[in-house]
Amino acid sequence: MKRLTLTQRLSAVFAALLLACSGVSMWLQIDASTHHEQEVIQRLSSGLAAHIADTANLMGANDWRPDSVRDLFDKLMAVNPSVELYLLSSDGHIVANAAPQGHLKRNSVDLGPVRQLLAGAPLPVLGDDPRNTLARKVFSAAPVQINGKDAGYVYVVLQGEAHDALAADLAANSVLSTTLLATGVVALLGLIMGLVAFRLITRPLRALTQSVRGFDGNGKLAASLKTEATHDVRGDEITVLRDAFAQMKQRIAEQWHELARQDQQRRDLVANISHDLRTPLTSLHGYLETLRIKDESLSAADRRRYLDIALGQSSKVGRLAQELFELARLESGSVQPELEPFALPDLVQDVLQKFELAAEARRQRLTVDIPQAVPAVRADLGMIERVLTNLLDNAIRHNPPGTQITVKLLGGPGAVQVEVSDTGLGISAELREGLFTHASVLRRTAHESGGLGLIIVQRMLQLHGSEIKVIDGEKPGAVFRFMLATA
Repeated sequence: MKRLTLTQRLSAVFAALLLACSGVSMWLQIDASTHHEQEVIQRLSSGLAAHIADTANLMGANDWRPDSVRDLFDKLMAVNPSVELYLLSSDGHIVANAAPQGHLKRNSVDLGPVRQLLAGAPLPVLGDDPRNTLARKVFSAAPVQINGKDAGYVYVVLQGEAHDALAADLAANSVLSTTLLATGVVALLGLIMGLVAFRLITRPLRALTQSVRGFDGNGKLAASLKTEATHDVRGDEITVLRDAFAQMKQRIAEQWHELARQDQQRRDLVANISHDLRTPLTSLHGYLETLRIKDESLSAADRRRYLDIALGQSSKVGRLAQELFELARLESGSVQPELEPFALPDLVQDVLQKFELAAEARRQRLTVDIPQAVPAVRADLGMIERVLTNLLDNAIRHNPPGTQITVKLLGGPGAVQVEVSDTGLGISAELREGLFTHASVLRRTAHESGGLGLIIVQRMLQLHGSEIKVIDGEKPGAVFRFMLATA
């Protein structure tokens, strides 16, 4: 069985409540109308019984006069057929009436309501109907006195059988049908307006439902999300929910793109590592195989040259494996910087000393530009040392002889700027985009190693809340810059 939608369930509940309320309203209207009619009739006829008791000769010297009573009752009922007259004894028994044979259902009347009416109780006061054991009706009553003493009561039912028959006929023909028709029209109009109102109210919810169903998480809907979110904090709950979901979809789409980008970077990394490992391993295997095959025919000089080449290729493989392991640890989140205050100029001098011989061997010059007062920084000493080491190593290995490499520090409010620059070949624009990510192997030229040194630098600086950037300088060469927070 197909489940109803929220709008359909709300509409069904509203229709049921409307029908129930219409029924209760109609019952209340009919009851109020009946109550009003009874009060009006009883108030208008309040003196009728007293007038009969005062003007009619209902009793003789010792007892009632049945003939006089019946004759009077017949005349009054002929004038007003809706009333029924009864003469009650002092204990409530009916001693005289004008009811047709077999119509009288009670032999006595409860005098409690009679006493309430005579005491001035709020109208309407309902009493027993001698002709109907189930109904209670409005009446008029007055005591009958003989020689100044109460001998009984005149009891007048104001809405008798004739009134009930005529009222039932009219209700069946016009009044009830009119009331039902009016109530039905009002209920129908209310139902239509309620359904329209529910549809308007739930329209944002239906739009949200369609949006949820249509969202596949791949970011295709990101372009339409900006028009969905109104950011109206004064809106209703559904509007706020729709805006929140639109923002969530946009965030999911952005994260999806980021995951796709990272997945592509991982693919590029695998391709890069495969390329970088394949070349030295192939060379290492080739020279070792040559040494094994031609061992007896090779001279000592050739054997030493082959071994040096194999060792060099082995060092490349070892260095790349170490960088890969270090990058994996950084990206796993298991490595966190141990922040401590230290003097950055001292660290720069120590790192430069490690590269003095390598720079001299390549006929390159290392210089520093450090002002007198540089504030201490708060960072992980080992990581920052590795950052400077990788930058200087890249600058030395990827630049020709005669290049000048400079490390510059500049203190500022809350941070120290570190700049590593050279006067070498520089970095082409097409290589800058993936310089600190897993660059595609297709973007690398034959003279570039494609190592992971700059990627490791970026990850370490990101753990410090910083980033490394390539700065466009006025002079040829490359300029790398990053910031470190002061202690």
